[in-house]
Amino acid sequence: MLEVLDPPGLRLGRALAWERAGETDAARAEMAALMTQCPDWDEPALRLAESLRHGGEGTAAEALYAQALERNPRRVEALLSLAALMMGRGAAEPAQMLLLRACALAPVSAEAWDALGVSLMLTRDEAAAEAAFAEAQKFAANDTGIALRRVEAARAAGALDGALARLEADLAGDPANAALLLGLGVALGHAGRMEEGIGCLEAAAALAPEDALAATVLANGLVQSGRLRPALAALDRAIDLAPEDAGLRNNRAATLVRLHRFAEARTALEALIAEHGEQPGFLCNLSNAVNSLGLQAEGVAHASRAVELHPGLHLARRTLCNALAYHPAVTGAAMLEAGRAASAALPRAEPVRWANTPDPERRLRVGLLSATLKTHPVGWLTLPGIENLDPDGFAVICLGQSPSDDVMQRRFQRAAAEWHVVEREERAGLAARLRALDLDILIDLGGYGDLGLMAVCAERVAPVQVKWVGMQNHSTGLAEMDWFITDRWETPPGFERFYSEKLMRLPDGYVCYAPPAYAPEVAPLPALARGAVTFGCFNNLVKITPDVLAAWSRILARVPDSRLVLKAHQFADAEVCARIRGSFAEAGIAGARIDLRGGSPHRTLLAEYNDIDIVLDPFPYGGGLTTCEALWMGVPTVTVPGETFASRHSTSHMSNAGLADWVAADLDGYVNMAVRRAADIPALAVLRAGLRAQVRASPLCDGPRFGRHLGAALRGAWRNWCAEQVA
Repeated sequence: MLEVLDPPGLRLGRALAWERAGETDAARAEMAALMTQCPDWDEPALRLAESLRHGGEGTAAEALYAQALERNPRRVEALLSLAALMMGRGAAEPAQMLLLRACALAPVSAEAWDALGVSLMLTRDEAAAEAAFAEAQKFAANDTGIALRRVEAARAAGALDGALARLEADLAGDPANAALLLGLGVALGHAGRMEEGIGCLEAAAALAPEDALAATVLANGLVQSGRLRPALAALDRAIDLAPEDAGLRNNRAATLVRLHRFAEARTALEALIAEHGEQPGFLCNLSNAVNSLGLQAEGVAHASRAVELHPGLHLARRTLCNALAYHPAVTGAAMLEAGRAASAALPRAEPVRWANTPDPERRLRVGLLSATLKTHPVGWLTLPGIENLDPDGFAVICLGQSPSDDVMQRRFQRAAAEWHVVEREERAGLAARLRALDLDILIDLGGYGDLGLMAVCAERVAPVQVKWVGMQNHSTGLAEMDWFITDRWETPPGFERFYSEKLMRLPDGYVCYAPPAYAPEVAPLPALARGAVTFGCFNNLVKITPDVLAAWSRILARVPDSRLVLKAHQFADAEVCARIRGSFAEAGIAGARIDLRGGSPHRTLLAEYNDIDIVLDPFPYGGGLTTCEALWMGVPTVTVPGETFASRHSTSHMSNAGLADWVAADLDGYVNMAVRRAADIPALAVLRAGLRAQVRASPLCDGPRFGRHLGAALRGAWRNWCAEQVA
């Protein structure tokens, strides 16, 4: 009897059904058999390639796509899939040849033109990429992804103004097109018109309520503009639309961290890791979340794990730098080593030949790189110096966030010769843009913080690069960072070995404090009415280590009837409060003596210093702005410095304000000093009564004096560079 074989098409259909049912091995075997039996038919090779690709076997899939194309060179699906795999492994240029063939074979295929645009972006041919995305948009006018990629290509090609004009014109004819609105919203954000941009993004999300990308881009824009609660709602909507997208859930957790909902973020990230494994973004966000809960050792452990799994990833390295700064056992040498490792993980551009005229005395263009040139610790501690730089000697170029009605931002704007919005720039494009500004000196004011842009300094964007404030917890370790602004208290003689930069020691403190006009008046010493001292600390919980809690318990045990007020956003969480109270209870300190307060508006926070007699500084990461604010409100700080820059902030501020005798030499001295100061209530009352006037008259708040010193230091750094050019 003759065996009747099923037709090839039926066999392939059956193999595909097996694969859908999970019988992958049987399905692949049948496809391979069909390839042998039907040598001119491209379909089995194509489908087997798809199976291997979805199974993560990219190399084998590429070979099969190539075989499918040998059998049918006009198979557009194979061209697109093979090109995608090649781009995924960095072979964008050969992929372009395949995509050009695909576009010629299918000139009305939005997918083909879109893929070509992506490949052109990868090879940095942004103008050609924009043209390819324009072709794609002709055939997919409502595709939000293509619309966004076209905007990004135009921006990278330096044609953002043209893109804005084109989008506005297109919307005039099609005002309800969500893709156009989304593109315009992003373009407006890049142009520094964030408020207008958010309106467009909101309209796009409303017109395309089932589009996860529209919801995601809206969420990103809201985060960028500081509107975190609506951003969280937009992310929730995006997750509803794309529940399989782990990246969206990670972004949601990061937004929870920004909202100070650290315990929720921790739970969400631990669930992500349980489901999807130890991905670096999950681990880094988890490090931030647990660190902020006051679990410093755990924060370092998660960051270290990210480094262990991805040693060349800068995100992991910078997260470890930030986490280490708060660890109880941190040393100056360890911080420097971590900074250098983070530096080594950054990409570098070709060395730049500077056209800057090496004239040591000419007017200098000084760039301030920060997305926090506003009401923010960076603003409070730098603005007086910037406002008092000699305008004949320095042109200040602010490289910051979108304009707003923020009071301090307006002051920065008045002090600046130019303002450029850079907060949403990608690093590669930002480097070229900054170099084009012909800066002489660049001052980074963001470090590796949440909005920090310091990584761009690895590409050397100015002849002289300086680190100042803004996540200035220790040496950057960055090979291209030339100078580090400091003072004799932050970095005493002998500390040079802990820094990769040259130290720019200012004669007084390294910052100048701008007290807010709305600060309330200083009230009489609370201990006069209570008969006992109230200690306080308004620093973030991330700084409060187990060693700090132990030291504070020793102080409270030795000062009968004293109380301790702690204030931080984290104390709105009942579980956090219970854990902190439990730590004190284990040391024998009654819960009634511990007052835990959550976050509040800044004016209210300042007023609460009228409940405090003495501030207890945390360690090894001491108070910065918080110490200045306490001083302004008449409250001195007991502090103990260490090796790291962050451990010596209060030492600098207290010494600069004339209170160097509040700085302890070691931990026992810290405890003894707090006990001794608390025992002399009359002396505390006298100090409090005159402290604001003392601080106002001190170098800590003397803007003109600080401006002269800052200008002289920057001039010295410039002269040093000029001398090197002559040599």
